[in-house]
Amino acid sequence: MATDILIVDDEADIRGLVAGILEDEGYGARTAKDSDEALNAIIARRPNLIFLDIWLERSKLDGLQLLDVIKRDHPDVPVVMISGHGTIETAVAAIKQGAYDFIEKPFNADRLLLVADRALETLRLKREVRDLKQRSPVAQSLIGRSTVMNQLRQTIEKVAPTNSRIMIFGPSGSGKELVARMLHASSARAPGPFVIINAAAITPERMETELFGVEGGEGQGRQVGALEEAHGGTLFIDEVADMPRETQNRILRVLVDQNFLRVGGATRVSVDVRIISSTARNLEKEIADGRFREDLYHRLGVVPLRVPPLAERREDVPELVDYFLDQISQGTGLPRRRIAEDALAVLQSHDWPGNVRQLRNNIERLLILATGDPDSAVTASMLPPDVGSLVPSLPNGNGGEHLMGLPLREAREVFEREYLVAQISRFGGNISRTAEFVGMERSALHRKLKALGIG
Repeated sequence: MATDILIVDDEADIRGLVAGILEDEGYGARTAKDSDEALNAIIARRPNLIFLDIWLERSKLDGLQLLDVIKRDHPDVPVVMISGHGTIETAVAAIKQGAYDFIEKPFNADRLLLVADRALETLRLKREVRDLKQRSPVAQSLIGRSTVMNQLRQTIEKVAPTNSRIMIFGPSGSGKELVARMLHASSARAPGPFVIINAAAITPERMETELFGVEGGEGQGRQVGALEEAHGGTLFIDEVADMPRETQNRILRVLVDQNFLRVGGATRVSVDVRIISSTARNLEKEIADGRFREDLYHRLGVVPLRVPPLAERREDVPELVDYFLDQISQGTGLPRRRIAEDALAVLQSHDWPGNVRQLRNNIERLLILATGDPDSAVTASMLPPDVGSLVPSLPNGNGGEHLMGLPLREAREVFEREYLVAQISRFGGNISRTAEFVGMERSALHRKLKALGIG
């Protein structure tokens, strides 16, 4: 998508020259001749980069004064000052006030493009750093080679470049945000922002402010909303079913008109945004109950994607465990432990209602609380009790976790041995009473005990 660059200069030929150079390289350019036009252009839509003349003759604010206003309201937007002959000292002073760089008249096209590229790259890196600070440790790609995951990857590759709106369905913790990030990264919008708004985590009173922003004025600063922040990129609305009905009405108008009003504003803001949404709920039921608009559902879900729960892809658990062991060990400095076969079998047999997120949390807890030699394997008996709740118990009262790592024949022998030892103990070593209770002939029981190595 075209990057939005604003050129502010009082000379029409300079504005046209800079805009032409940038547009020839695929950038989107808007122009303003004075501070009033510039501020109105910024209000209409916040640009990605601003080229600003230092002097701005016949303007209410000169370039330095306008720079102060821009940096106060939009500190992250890079501003490149345009300086004439003899104004280098002023341009350096502007950098101290927050300008990213300066270029001198007459322009060198290569220098202009180099400065623009570097400024936009700096903006992108700042955005990525902020994003990384906000994100919990998550995988960067889908982990697992099960059939359902391979099909999901193929679907992502097919629909990501289309620019269609996508609705992602799946239970909590299954990886819906990761799928949304992959869709953005594989699209033409990848250089643009990826903005997340979690409808479940925002109060209904704050929803429209977070989504559409606030116009400001009368002592209140202007706030850029998620839609404007995502211009040229992707907006991911997580748990869209939690969005208030009134907000649903407004977002529907945005999808139709591609513009909106900030809260308290009168100027329409035009945006170019791809919307990806997700939900863990049954939206058809939400629609039937009157909690979600059916027309919004059809507009957001042009392409539906389903992320399967972990219980539907148990064969991926070993690979996920291996990935999380590496990730958590590197992130925390804890020694990487080996997971024994019986423990891995228990992890695969668990239903994981919290899905991949719950599995990761349990692996982290294991690494933190595991005792013994760091080089020794983590066995099934070391797993949290809630994870091993489905594992069969042995007759002696102990958990049968180690049975999960054995083939049926060996597991049956272990069970029979423990079972018969427990029954003999129960009847005080009386073989006749034990044989009667377990339904075997006394001689047959003797042979079984001998075969199992029970003296």
